[in-house]
Amino acid sequence: MLNWNNLNQVKAFEKLQALRDHVRLQDVMAGEQGAERVKKYSVPMAGGLTYNFAAKQVDDEVLEALGKLAEETQLTEKYEALYNGEVINTGEKRLVLHQLTRGQLGAPVVADGTDKRSFYVGEQEKVAAFARKVHAGEITNAEGQKFTTVVQIGIGGSDLGPRAMYLALENWAKQNGQFRMEARFISNVDPDDAASVLKSIDVSRSLFVLVSKSGTTLETLTNESFVKNALKQAGLDPARHMVAVTSETSPLAKSSDYLAAFFMDDYIGGRYSSTSCVGGAVLSLAFGPEVFARFLQGAHEEDELAKNPELLKNPAMLDALIGVYERNVQGYPATAVLPYSQALSRFPAHLQQLDMESNGKSVNRYGEPVDYVTGPVIFGEPGTNGQHSFYQLLHQGTDIVPLQFVGFRENQAGMDVEIQGSTSQKKLCANVAAQIMAFACGKKDENPNKSFAGGRPSSIIIGDQLTPEALGALLAHFENKVMFQGFVWNVNSFDQEGVQLGKVLAKRVLAHETDGALKSYSDLLNI
Repeated sequence: MLNWNNLNQVKAFEKLQALRDHVRLQDVMAGEQGAERVKKYSVPMAGGLTYNFAAKQVDDEVLEALGKLAEETQLTEKYEALYNGEVINTGEKRLVLHQLTRGQLGAPVVADGTDKRSFYVGEQEKVAAFARKVHAGEITNAEGQKFTTVVQIGIGGSDLGPRAMYLALENWAKQNGQFRMEARFISNVDPDDAASVLKSIDVSRSLFVLVSKSGTTLETLTNESFVKNALKQAGLDPARHMVAVTSETSPLAKSSDYLAAFFMDDYIGGRYSSTSCVGGAVLSLAFGPEVFARFLQGAHEEDELAKNPELLKNPAMLDALIGVYERNVQGYPATAVLPYSQALSRFPAHLQQLDMESNGKSVNRYGEPVDYVTGPVIFGEPGTNGQHSFYQLLHQGTDIVPLQFVGFRENQAGMDVEIQGSTSQKKLCANVAAQIMAFACGKKDENPNKSFAGGRPSSIIIGDQLTPEALGALLAHFENKVMFQGFVWNVNSFDQEGVQLGKVLAKRVLAHETDGALKSYSDLLNI
């Protein structure tokens, strides 16, 4: 029997509140004590990764309290209910099945008369077969030429995750002989977005992947029309250049406007869809189905770790609970995601949607207002770029912002140079190590402008290299972290009603059904 209680009704939360000032980073991270913490507070992840939380404001007593919070809020039991097919998305009365796109975690899940794991695998096999035919030149343009570019048309979860995943593996694929096609992305309804992409590619040798689960997404269909117009103006038949990723019930499903259609369903939310055909089509075309399969394997292995009820053997649950401690006990308003890897340049943008769209809620699963804070603001940029941007506020600002670093010991491209006694990669790694300690310990100085208070908590996920398996594990880690936090806060992490109101009003504006200030803003923008 699952109990869905608000956080402030959970007894373990009271104990956690009493530990607010229990750990002072400036003390515990200094000297040999700090060295021992780095060795001790480290948890293996899938994909060759490790989650290290030594520079977080926790100790064994705090961890014990977090473990009790996990037990009382039934986190592993709720996760089990999710992957076994219970209706966890209460707002839309839907199952939540994105984990099934990368592996079976529990009992077979049957919905709509279909074994869902078999359905997802079947669609992945269709994508793989299609990609292989494109790569082999069995599917070509009208002139018999191979396609060289794939362009994804989608917005939100149909863009942010797949784009971040593509960029994360592009250099790795080129270095390892797995690069098949360049990928580009069109998302914004701003015509400059589509125009910029179309002017930079050979449209005659480009495949366009239209992604819309409903088949009615305004921005995506507008961009589809933009692309079709460009193809026609180039004397090309759009139907020979487009495929659809959609649901079986959408108007796109059986249209003759597409070379092929690959299906998803309502049980996979957009921001959780990178391991479905939403990411599978573009990534399989860009890198080959085998690379996509390795990416899925890394995600599945990380999902398996999330089943473990032992807190120190479950990195996603541990990360989630430390985040709840920081948000609800220590009162920190935001979290900065700081990948020290240029390949992950768009990963923070994906996590913005994943986290803020999931847990940016002020009512619980039953629609009742909660009287505690929920999801934090998420932002970030790759290091070392961010150091020369917003780190000033992170080091010396009035708000303490917890930090989530990601780093790798080796680069992807296989290129480097030694300057002043060290390589570029060594310099990159030196910077992330230095930042962790600078944030934790600070520095006293007689000049207040040069004084650093320290006490800024951080964690790091670290591995040897960003491979497909490591990327899959990284993605699943954060998806599961968000899920666990939603369970603790007793919110529905799988609907997103907050994005709907603006869409409704925009349709009124375009139909000229406005009055008052809305009409004035419409006039101001010359609509």
